[in-house]
Amino acid sequence: MEVRAIARQQRISPLKAREVAREIQGLTASRALDLLNFVPKKAATLIGKTLKSAVANAEHNNGLEPNTLVIKSAIVTEARSLARITQRAKGSASPIKRRSSHITIVLTDEIPVPEPKAKSASRRAAKP
Repeated sequence: MEVRAIARQQRISPLKAREVAREIQGLTASRALDLLNFVPKKAATLIGKTLKSAVANAEHNNGLEPNTLVIKSAIVTEARSLARITQRAKGSASPIKRRSSHITIVLTDEIPVPEPKAKSASRRAAKP
């Protein structure tokens, strides 16, 4: 069963948040929370809050055990940007985009099992 939590309009650039989100994909929820506690970035705090919300959703709404949950995906998408301007030389102005992001975390209670690679038969057939 999949459980998700979404944090919308978080005031951090998606590029900066994706850097942290990639690190926790595939980990168990408890291990990811431990990892996020020691990452010295603002994105780690925001992703940690979203992960705690997803675990609480799984526990309360679906009755799942928190220690069996695995992060299936942690996605950071671009949200609305705030348009600002800054003064430049000779009375001109330049735009500033203050970027925001949406953080989506999907948890599952199934442990993904990698598929075994098929062995090639051509190598064995070549040797007499």
